[in-house]
Amino acid sequence: MTLEKTTLGNAQKEGYVIRGMPASPGKAKGIARIIKDPLSKKINKNTILVAEITDPSFVPIMAKSAAIVTDYGGITSHPAIVARELGIPCVVGTENATKTIKDGDLIEVDGTNGLVKKL
Repeated sequence: MTLEKTTLGNAQKEGYVIRGMPASPGKAKGIARIIKDPLSKKINKNTILVAEITDPSFVPIMAKSAAIVTDYGGITSHPAIVARELGIPCVVGTENATKTIKDGDLIEVDGTNGLVKKL
C-alpha cells in the first residue's frame, strides 16, 4: 500500500491516496463505514464498506454498499467476486485501509485503477 498527499493544482489538500489491487471496475463516492462485524452497523446506498476482509455473512451489507475496500484479498477473493457480481467498484489488498480511513470519511473508490482517495 502506498499513502501519499493529494494535490489539487498549486494547493495541497489534506488527505490521502491508498493504493490497492483493482478488483471490480468503476468509481463511487460515499461515506466510509469500517465494518468488523457485519451485524454491528447499518449501511445505505451511499456508504462505502471498508473491512479487513469479507465472508458470506457480509453479503447483505455488501449488496447495499456503493463500493468495497479491503485490507486483504486478491482478484479471486470473496470481496472481489461479490463486488463484480453486484456491479460495484472494489479495491482489495490495500494492507491497512481500515487503519488509515476513519469511519465517516468521505472517500472515492476507483475500482478500475485500485485507488481510494479521501475527499
